[in-house]
This record gives sequence, C-alpha cells and structure tokens, in this order.
Amino acid sequence: MKDFTIGVLGGMGTYATIHLFEQYAEVFPAEKEWDRPRIIIDNRCTMPSRVRAFLYNENVDLLVKEMADSMNSLVNSGANRIILACNTSHLFLPKIYEKVPELQGKVVHIIENCVERLEADGVQRVLLLGSEGTIDSGIYQDALGKKNIECVVPEKDEYSKLRLCIEAVKQNKYTDETRQVFCELVNRYETCILGCTELPILYEKYKDGIKSGNIYDPLLIGIEKLKEEYDNE
Repeated sequence: MKDFTIGVLGGMGTYATIHLFEQYAEVFPAEKEWDRPRIIIDNRCTMPSRVRAFLYNENVDLLVKEMADSMNSLVNSGANRIILACNTSHLFLPKIYEKVPELQGKVVHIIENCVERLEADGVQRVLLLGSEGTIDSGIYQDALGKKNIECVVPEKDEYSKLRLCIEAVKQNKYTDETRQVFCELVNRYETCILGCTELPILYEKYKDGIKSGNIYDPLLIGIEKLKEEYDNE
C-alpha cells in the first residue's frame, strides 16, 4: 500500500468532476480496488464563478478563500497530491499560494503538464478552446509561447458558441445545435486543446463527428501524470 492519496477540488462543474473520476478509474486499472490510490473529492459546487472572478473581479477574495479552504481540507484528510478540476481556477493559484505556501508543491498543474506534452509531441500550432476567462487570461498562450508553440483562439464574437457548449454539459442538456457548434469549432485545426473540463465530455459524446487527429485533454494529462508518479513511487 503506497502512501499516495489524490485530492480533487471539483464541482467546477459537477459533471466534469464525475468525468474526472471515470478517467481516474481508467488511468489506474486494477484487479483489486486496493491496487488504486486513494482519492478524495471535494465537489465544492457552491464556490463563486471563476470566470466572473477573472473577468469582472467579482468575489475574488471569497473564491480564493474557499479554494484554499478546500485544498487545505484535502491535505488534512490525507491528500499529498491535489488536482483542480477546472482550467480557469488555475489563474488563482498564485493568490492561494500567498495564503498557504505549503500547497504549492502538492498541486498538479494541468496547464503546465499539457504544454509539456505538446512540446514532447513536437506540436508547433494548436487551437485552444475554453472558457472566455481562460482564453482572455492568456495563461495557455503565455505557457505555449515559451515553448515556441503558436496558440490560435476563437474570435471574441464566438465566445457565445463556447458558452453554449460549456453550459450544455453543466446543465446536462444536449441539442443538435450543441453537436454542430462543438464539432465545427474543434475541426478547424488538426490539433486542439480542450481547455475547459466540460469540453472533453462533449468530445466523448460527439467524437464520431471530429476530424481533428490530435485532441489534448489537460485534465486527463494531469491524471496520467499522477499515474506516472504513482508507478515511480
């Protein structure tokens, strides 16, 4: 039995967290349940909006407090590695580390891991799909730029299409329009980052309509990083 416990700050949104748990079960195959590492999930769906916190500076202090509180609770419950089930939430990690510096070494940064995977795969150009907060923050663009990887994003007048896709998953309500919009967005480039944790759920649902050959799911890459650490421990 390894001393390896994964803590998940979820609820951003709930279906994305459920999908993360399914990915965990697949990435950590086991003949017996105890062959997998322990996982603790805090589905803190009551937190303020991460996107609105970034775009409008709305409830930032409350959001940082609640994220830090949940991450501390996960550590106090035994978690020695933490993964955030939301791309946009990573924008607030610097403020969280100011409050609780010891958390910094425990977080699996899914954005940094995704960029490292792209670099290792020799990707030179990639389409980023995500929340408007994630896109406008430049968090992916900056990280990709340091690796000389060109990042293409949708135009601002297309953000409504991204919101339609993301909200379809959050509300668990899917339409023909959702499929059409999602497939049209993804199929624009050969390589695409699904930079919102709701979007991989749409990919699984509509992948028969996806022509792009290289799809990157940062959350899945983060879980695979945890599997690598687990195997090497």
